[in-house]
Formats: sequence, C-alpha cells, structure tokens
Amino acid sequence: MNSLASADTSLNERASLLGWDCVEFWVGNARTTAGFLMSAFGFECTSYAGPETGVTTKASYVLEQGDIRFVVSGALSADSPIAEHVRKHGDGVHDLALRTTDAAAAFRAAIERGALPVREPWTEADESGVLELAQVAAFGETVHTFVNRSGYEGTRLEPGYLADNLPSTTVGPSVGLTRIDHIVGNVEKGRLAEWVGFYCEVFGFDQLQQFDDAQIRTEYSALMSTVVWDGAKIVMPINEPADGLKKSQIQEYIEHYDGAGVQHIALRTDDIVSSVQALRDRGVRFMRVPDQYYVDAKSRLAAFDLPWADLQRLNILADQDRDGYLLQIFTETITDRPAVFFEIIERRGAKGFGEGNFKALFEAIERDQDRRGNL
Repeated sequence: MNSLASADTSLNERASLLGWDCVEFWVGNARTTAGFLMSAFGFECTSYAGPETGVTTKASYVLEQGDIRFVVSGALSADSPIAEHVRKHGDGVHDLALRTTDAAAAFRAAIERGALPVREPWTEADESGVLELAQVAAFGETVHTFVNRSGYEGTRLEPGYLADNLPSTTVGPSVGLTRIDHIVGNVEKGRLAEWVGFYCEVFGFDQLQQFDDAQIRTEYSALMSTVVWDGAKIVMPINEPADGLKKSQIQEYIEHYDGAGVQHIALRTDDIVSSVQALRDRGVRFMRVPDQYYVDAKSRLAAFDLPWADLQRLNILADQDRDGYLLQIFTETITDRPAVFFEIIERRGAKGFGEGNFKALFEAIERDQDRRGNL
C-alpha cells in the first residue's frame, strides 16, 4: 500500500513520504544533551538556533551522522511548551518529522482520514528558499511534522538556524552510524490495535510483522508488538504491555514517562563490531547478556561465519531469518527516567527485528528494572 493512499492518485503522488527528516528531542538542557550525543555517540553539530540567531523561544542543536539527523531543543522560558513537556515526561522524543513531496497535501490527506491537526500548513523562508511544513498528532504527546524541502536549498535544518560558532568535540574514534533503521513507540495497554489502525488507515502504512505475548515473554513479563511501515524507509514497531507475573518494561515506561511515547531508536551501521567498540571507548554503556547466550546463538547461527569472540566480548546479539542474519545491541537508557535508549544494528540480509534475541534482551532489561525496584 502506498503512503497516504487515496482514491485521488494525484494527491497520493503529491503527498508521498520520502523517509525520516529528523527526530527532535525536547530536553531540560539542550547544550548538555547535545554535548553528550556528540561525545558519546559521535554526532557532529551542523547548525544551531537560539537567541544568538534571532530565535527567542528555544535553543536547538542539529546533530548529524551519516543520514541520521537529530534536533535537541531546550526551553528558554518557564512557560514554554518544551518546559511543560519536560516537566511531565522528562527528556524524550517530541517530533518524528517525515520528509514529503507536499506537506500541505500530506496534512490534508491525514486529517481527512482521522488524524488530529497540531499546526496547519505553514512556510519558513530565507535566502536559501522556502520550507513547507505541517504537523499532526501521534501517540501520547508525540507529533509528526511533514517537511517539504523541494524549494529549500539550504543545508541547515530551517530558517533561523546558523552554522557559525558551533560546539565541536574530537573525543573518541569514529562511530560509523549510517541511518535510522526503525523507531519504536510504546502505547498504553489495550491501545495497540488503535495505533496500528492509525498508521494503516491514516498514513497508508502496512503491517510488516506482528508479535504476541506468547512470543515476547520471559518468566516475569510480556508485551505485544506490531511493526508498521511505509514499504520503504519508515519502519515503526509499536508495543503495548501484556499481563505477566511482574511489571513489563513497557508498563514501566508508560508509568515513568507518564504516557505513550518513543521508547528507542535503532541506528544502522555497516560494521557493528567497530561501531560498538568505538561507542564503548567513548563511554556508552550497553545492556549485558550471560555467556550462555553465545553457546545457544552459535548453534542457532551455525550456517554463518561470524566473529563470535568479538560479539561475546562486546555483548552483541545475533539472529537470523530466511533472508540472512542481523547483529544488534541495546544501550542502557540515556535518560534519568527509564525511558529512551538506542539500538545499534547491522543487517546482512535479515529483515526481522531479532526475534531470536527477545528472551535474552528482555531478561537483560528486567535485570535493570530489578535494580531500579520496578520489576
């Protein structure tokens, strides 16, 4: 199914989605968070907006690596929506911006199919051209901004951002992250079907995979998950908690984040061993799995010649499907509340999400929950 499908094919063509534009974090201290992502994850600051550039409502740092673009924004006043968002949720993802050929058409198509408007289409202009934007609501207080860059030739994020006198860091080796692989959202119990329907009916996405609580379960907790996608570049697993003996990681997220939101962002690399080693050298902390995992994994993936000594040393997980294999690892949460974390993933043909690793991953998460007293 095509993005934003409609009986009006010309509208569908004009409103087609092209992929992720950027992910915007709303945080308590943008300067500090940007510095952390630069020094720990190897991002480069490419532009900045704030009082020095004529923007009086927020301070924002644009961070890039490969095709990944993050925007880290902090409030400049107590009555800012950013300040209120941080007060309620802590640091987290506010905007999952989507590149489109026509922001106004994408907005109209989404609203006609039931999306809630956040901001009607508008334009931003400077000497580099005109940027067209529009915004609709998603799960929790997350939003999707439609971004049309076809009339904007600037390399900056948007008007009001400048590339002068930017913070820089040379700490640590190159990390080698290339693109966003997928972005995972957590929603409240009983609302998974609603939000899967939203992305399928409103955005025209398809269901790529579905996992029930029998597949994603440990001794203590469980969850259900459905993966929706646009058929090309935008992949979004959506999770809801399921009943278990104790509290699931999704329920812990919902309670501490105070609602639905983005749980983690998976970042692609072409060489996960080098990337994870670089990240560890930069001080990034990852979830750990027991050595027994690798005994089982070597048996499961016996058909592949993998660098098992490096994988075990770095705690990297491995899985396979009919198309090939993947390697993945998950950071600890990067926020004070147990909410947002990153996944690093290398795909060698596999199109799945590490189903064979679910039990090992969730047991690692449960160990962290238990240390926090939230299991």
